[in-house]
Amino acid sequence: MPSLSTTRLRALQLAFLSILPRIERHGRVYFRHVRCPDRKADAIGEMVALSWRWFVRLAEQGKDATRFPSVLATFAARAVYSGRRLAGACKAKDALSPAAQRRHGFAVGRLPEISTLNGNPLFDALHDNTRSPVLDQVAFRFDFPAWLASLGARDRGIAQDMAQGHRTGELADAYGLSPARVSQLRRQFYLGWRSFCGDLPASDGSVHPAGG
Repeated sequence: MPSLSTTRLRALQLAFLSILPRIERHGRVYFRHVRCPDRKADAIGEMVALSWRWFVRLAEQGKDATRFPSVLATFAARAVYSGRRLAGACKAKDALSPAAQRRHGFAVGRLPEISTLNGNPLFDALHDNTRSPVLDQVAFRFDFPAWLASLGARDRGIAQDMAQGHRTGELADAYGLSPARVSQLRRQFYLGWRSFCGDLPASDGSVHPAGG
């Protein structure tokens, strides 16, 4: 980083270290569903690396990222989740890439080697998913992104994390909110979504979340 003096770079390193525990804690929450310890450690490491790069870039623009560590960590976690890396990115057409699997909605696993009295698990896995009607699935794929776009940046991130199953305490810690406020937002999102879908009268949609 030739544009920064040694003294300035050292000051930025110390400032970044002051928010590093919060960034790592956010990463442990965000990637808590990753079962492999090595993959989870790699994801958090990439998240920290991206956070540091963006931290320095923001400093060069005169912005102090220590004032919004949760936002910085959130964007870094999402970038890593989407396949972004400090150097390069995961290949979008690599079947073994977690990012490609998430993007195209498939998973890779071992084929079952046996059949049981209840049938072969492989054959069961190949059946179409009939849990939701096709029309409902299509409507949701259009409506949910449109509803998310109506929220502010912070609330959009919270709503997406809620949809992924993060609990109230985890979200409160990650976004610097009280658990009570997160619970309130959860209720607001629920009513806002129902109003967006036309399940509630317009007057009942008064609890739309404000952008954050």
